[in-house]
Amino acid sequence: MMDLTYKIIAVGVYFAVMLAIGLYAYRKTTDGDDYMLGGRGLHPFTAALSAGASDMSGWLLMGLPGALYITGMVEAWIAIGLTVGAALNWIFVAPRLRKYTQVAKNSITLPSFFENRLQDRSRVLRVAAGVVVLVFFTFYVSSGMVAGGIFFQSTFGGSYVVGMLVVAGITVLYTLFGGFLGATYTDMVQGSIMLLALIAVPITAVIVVGGPAEMMTSVHEANPQFGSMIAGVSVIAVISNLAWGLGYFGQPHIIVRFMALRTSRDAKYGATFGIGWMILCVIGAILTAMSGLAYFQQNPGAVLTDAENGESVFLDLSQFLFHPLIAGFLLAAVLAAIMSTISSQLIVTSSALVEDLLGIFGKRSSAKAELWFGRIGVLVVSLVAGILAIQRNNTILDLVGFAWAGFGSAFGPLVILSLFWRRLTAPGAIVGMISGAVVAFVWGKTELGTLFGLLDSALYEIIPGFLVSLVLTIVVSLATRPPSAEVLADFETAHGEIDESHEAQKAAKAGTATA
Repeated sequence: MMDLTYKIIAVGVYFAVMLAIGLYAYRKTTDGDDYMLGGRGLHPFTAALSAGASDMSGWLLMGLPGALYITGMVEAWIAIGLTVGAALNWIFVAPRLRKYTQVAKNSITLPSFFENRLQDRSRVLRVAAGVVVLVFFTFYVSSGMVAGGIFFQSTFGGSYVVGMLVVAGITVLYTLFGGFLGATYTDMVQGSIMLLALIAVPITAVIVVGGPAEMMTSVHEANPQFGSMIAGVSVIAVISNLAWGLGYFGQPHIIVRFMALRTSRDAKYGATFGIGWMILCVIGAILTAMSGLAYFQQNPGAVLTDAENGESVFLDLSQFLFHPLIAGFLLAAVLAAIMSTISSQLIVTSSALVEDLLGIFGKRSSAKAELWFGRIGVLVVSLVAGILAIQRNNTILDLVGFAWAGFGSAFGPLVILSLFWRRLTAPGAIVGMISGAVVAFVWGKTELGTLFGLLDSALYEIIPGFLVSLVLTIVVSLATRPPSAEVLADFETAHGEIDESHEAQKAAKAGTATA
């Protein structure tokens, strides 16, 4: 009973800090633009940690360690693909998107950027993009709520549904009032907590099981094939896992951080912080799985709460290895991962609902009205996602994988082509985006994934979705009327300013070196 009290105190302190940050952000949020993009004043360190925290979610502390625990290092291909994808996203997409969204009528959402970039007066592109955001983010937010329920069940031995409702309720509360800044500031704190936890837990576990050599021996005894990245896995499975990296280019809750940077120059510093954070966290997740496997091999009396999927290995190790109060704060890292992602996704989904769907049908409302419309949007999406999460029918990794593929297929090629290809047209963008979303959805929900049994394992739906979207976008763009002179002028302006920014950075470096 005393152990439970300590955990409740620690988690209660964490909840109080998150709500306090939400209140602080509430006082700095005065209109709809602040609520959705924070006034484009984000420091690169804040942007990097918030992007990482909102990206990784419960997958980093539960989904990935669980998959590694059950299967072995073959699951590390996902981590490799994601790390490479994230690095390319920061290096190539971030600076250009920051500048181009400002040139394109100061766009504050991804759908509005697509519309303004291509000057699509039909509004079809923006509406279709908004619908894609709503559909796939509802599944994504639901995956976070599922993770919250599992957390509560494993930590407190309580009801999955009650835990899901508590975690979702606190997250919705600070997001509802704090908006983008509330989500971003809490993400920064949560990203720091996640990193510290992924250092503390595996290092302690390695020491407890007898050091690295003993750990490797126990891991081999538990799973002789653990260290192999190819044993028992098909080429299709490896390609599918690596393909997760393609998804980064189309994730609205991640790239919205690029749009909110102070300047395009900040992207370089954000890349350094973000990729460094990610590499350390992924290493920590891998070591958590390995030390967990060794611990449970050496201690047969210790029981893994989620023996089927292994997704509770971080939670269980925290409770076995540390004093309940410390364990409570480490467990808050899982909450941090879960809640940071939910909050970021809710803001983007609310933006799509209010700015890109409802907002196109009439005149702009007052700043205060748009602010409250955004909050209503957060509430509506939360309710729908909560209903989906009540019945836990999928693993966290499955839910995340489906939504990740949907966004990567629909938006990934379009983001890249919008920033780097002047010949892109609105009809091409519409056809490519819709086809990518449809292919990913159908491929992931039917037997098409294995080509009706011809493949030995399912091909991850982001691969056909991304390729179909890319090819059709290019083909239809080339077959339709070229962009107007005004669209091309905006393209040249955005690229010209980016090039000037890069030259200025080189000149500054040269000056420093000479001095």
